[in-house]
Amino acid sequence: MPSPSTIPFNPLRYPLYVLTKPGGAACNLACTYCYYLDKTVLLKNGQPATMSDKVLERFIKQYIEAQPGPQATFVWHGGEPLLLGRAFFDKVLAYQRLYRKTHRIENQIQTNGTLIDASWARFFKDNSILVGLSLDGPEHLHDAFRHTRQGGGSFAAVMKGWDQLMKHGVEVNILSVVNRINVAHPLTVYHFFKEIGARYIQFTPVVEQRDGIPSALSYGQFLTAIFDEWVREDVGDVFVTTFDATLAGYLNVAPGICVYAETCGHAAALETNGDLYSCDHYVSSAYKLGNLTENTLTELVLSPRQMAFGQAKADLPSVCLQCKHLPLCRGECPRHRSINLPGESYPLSFLCQGLKHYFDHTEQAMRLMAAELTAGRPASNVKQWMVAQS
Repeated sequence: MPSPSTIPFNPLRYPLYVLTKPGGAACNLACTYCYYLDKTVLLKNGQPATMSDKVLERFIKQYIEAQPGPQATFVWHGGEPLLLGRAFFDKVLAYQRLYRKTHRIENQIQTNGTLIDASWARFFKDNSILVGLSLDGPEHLHDAFRHTRQGGGSFAAVMKGWDQLMKHGVEVNILSVVNRINVAHPLTVYHFFKEIGARYIQFTPVVEQRDGIPSALSYGQFLTAIFDEWVREDVGDVFVTTFDATLAGYLNVAPGICVYAETCGHAAALETNGDLYSCDHYVSSAYKLGNLTENTLTELVLSPRQMAFGQAKADLPSVCLQCKHLPLCRGECPRHRSINLPGESYPLSFLCQGLKHYFDHTEQAMRLMAAELTAGRPASNVKQWMVAQS
């Protein structure tokens, strides 16, 4: 047991997360709304295409040490991280065993699913790895933007991967990108996910890329259409990240996802050469914090630069500060704040209109669920109330 003087000091209130991109932006697909494919330009600056053993080991050691609590959750991202192969992730597990001490280690992998076969599925199951699978709905909706390098659809390959994950009992979360095509078919998307047995779903709107952006209002209408069915039929059985985060706001607890948190800065991004950036959506020279081979992860995350980045999320226009939904929204993601209003010092989120629609529509049911939970009763009691109101 190390003496107190040898334990790294970490004043962070919440767990630190780093979206780790060991293969950078490399991907076997060419999704037309992807916000990260253009980061392949980093390779032109001499950056290695794959994270070296030296950087990987240093990161894993520092990441475990940087956590303020007894758990370290590693998030492997891309690009497509499975392109690195099993040998790379065997090294990951070996380094984690070497440095974990008393920490609990969890691993999550975000993948497009096209490379998953029985061997990968067994590996995920045997090592308790949570898989985040990118899937935008049934074939005609999924293939609208999620293309192969040759221009074909990727749906069939993804579903083969899904079938293997289900066959081997792997824990899977669906990440569904809401775009200008599937936004018009909310229940088609939601019913499809329920039919294949998905229980954990995150809906993320396209905002940064021009290709595929839905209107703000259509995004809000997409959420409310799904909410109306979910609250009547699926509370306690299906978990939708946005709905959970909204309920957390009514309960005055942390929302669980950064876009609705009061501050940013606890979810940095690590590239292949050890460069650390403020956020996965801010991988540019202006937001580079430093390199793990020159500074420790704790030093970089607690640097004045990153602290300022995190606090800047609270810089909001007066319309936000006066909005009754501020405790739920917190101005949403700073990356999406693109609407300049007359007389305002700070821009408004592109999604504001849609989020207001969603928050207004769900307020009564959310307040009822929060009251049930506060009283120690299950939130699913609201199902009967909602049905009675129909």
